[in-house]
Amino acid sequence: LMSPARLSRFETAMRVVLAFHEALNRHDVPGMMQFTSDDTVFENTTPPPDGSIYSGKEAVTRFWEGFFADSPRARIEIEEIFGLGERCVMRWVYHWEDASGKPEHVRGVDIFRVREGLICEKLSYVKG
Repeated sequence: LMSPARLSRFETAMRVVLAFHEALNRHDVPGMMQFTSDDTVFENTTPPPDGSIYSGKEAVTRFWEGFFADSPRARIEIEEIFGLGERCVMRWVYHWEDASGKPEHVRGVDIFRVREGLICEKLSYVKG
């Protein structure tokens, strides 16, 4: 039987990821990082084929600071999110503007792992 307490543990990953995502769309890096573990790992979508890997809160913080500096109009729209246990999967559309102000977008997916209420892994993939 699935008790409310047990169900809430299963839903923790999704709640943490949604809170991280809200801070991301505010471009609030300290707000994002409060939802990550000290040993967090982020695999970026670029460069192909494997993307860059950022290990540890400090490296991931520096990545996001540079990302928002380079893409001040960045916004990520959730298409679908689901999770179970420590895993959460989010399909998204990343919106930005190019140097001339023209809107651009790409679709992708993130696979998260949440441990003890904090994101310890964020693996990002895009449609080529």
